[in-house]
Amino acid sequence: MSLRPVLGIIACNRMVGTQLAQAVMNRYATAAMRHADCAALIIPSLPDHMRAAEVVGRLDGVLLTGTPSNVAPALYDDPGDGEGPFDPDRDRMMTELVEAVIAAQRPLFGICRGFQEINVALGGTLRRDTSASDELLLHHAPDGASFDGMFDHHHPVELVGGGLLASAYGKPSLDVNSVHYQGVGTLAEGLKVEARAPDGLVEAFSARPNGAPLLAVQWHPEWATDGDADSQTYFHLLGRALRGKL
Repeated sequence: MSLRPVLGIIACNRMVGTQLAQAVMNRYATAAMRHADCAALIIPSLPDHMRAAEVVGRLDGVLLTGTPSNVAPALYDDPGDGEGPFDPDRDRMMTELVEAVIAAQRPLFGICRGFQEINVALGGTLRRDTSASDELLLHHAPDGASFDGMFDHHHPVELVGGGLLASAYGKPSLDVNSVHYQGVGTLAEGLKVEARAPDGLVEAFSARPNGAPLLAVQWHPEWATDGDADSQTYFHLLGRALRGKL
């Protein structure tokens, strides 16, 4: 039997009842396993008990997921307190993971918080209110929206001509869901813009640090993936990357 590649998926620290647990929402794992055709292992955000470099060499790639918590402002030299919730142990683990994955020449993919994490880990900054510059383009649903309603909030993104995403999709733009209050402020050196929102906000980027593919998006392709061919394409790219074909 031919073994499928193994994807490492970062976990969050979440309260389950009265106890802290390592958690990954099923939709990230199932979308990746089904549409990237891979197996998966959860990487705990427990940096006091393990190092990222101990596991990265045993994986074929890593996915940094979205989650309700925000990246701590101190990581991108913002003097403000920011708006939580925060997950400092995930911040520490993702910083190690980005460094270890690049050093090991493994693919690195990101979604939402993962997209923001990669930018910060590589030296970029975040802005905290993605709707401040253009009230006509909200990057999140209005207050009071249901959970499903948050993911029903969409806007277009323009794909950069000649980029990885433009080539994969074969069209100039996508309609994407948008569930974020923070976004890229300054893009980290070495990252190539793959998509922008109508207000100019960076929505996707790519790179090949140390020769391996890196691709991250601000939207949520893992949401209702089975019924969305465009979302499936993101995971098809992940599957190709895990097999050394991207």
